[in-house]
Amino acid sequence: MQDDNLIKQTCKELNLTYKQLGELIGYGEGAVKNSASTGNVSEPMQHAIKMYKRILELENELKNTNQIKQGLKEWLK
Repeated sequence: MQDDNLIKQTCKELNLTYKQLGELIGYGEGAVKNSASTGNVSEPMQHAIKMYKRILELENELKNTNQIKQGLKEWLK
């Protein structure tokens, strides 16, 4: 993925507005809009977006693991 499309791609992928993305990664709506329109995404903002996406992946993995764990508990009864 190209860095200049990172914000637009992330918002589209996660179905978020610029304001929502900004709140989730600790930036204001204006900063996110400006970066999206100019294609100039700072390294800290790129890192924040990548870390937020990683957190979502890990939360999903944990949810799946807990479902498997619960299924095994039920099966072993």
